[in-house]
Amino acid sequence: MTVLAILIPAALALGLVGLLAFLWALRSGQFEDLDGAAERILLPEDDRPKTDRPKERGRS
Repeated sequence: MTVLAILIPAALALGLVGLLAFLWALRSGQFEDLDGAAERILLPEDDRPKTDRPKERGRS
């Protein structure tokens, strides 16, 4: 019986931590563009859009 007195609050605490982590991910926009990530993995690297990269210093 004493084991249950430890395990039940521990399980509730871990569930609360998981719920808070999910809500944080939801509010920070982690689930905004799920289709874009799924399509991006299928494109070869040559077909990906070019990003503006800063020019390297010291090259002519």
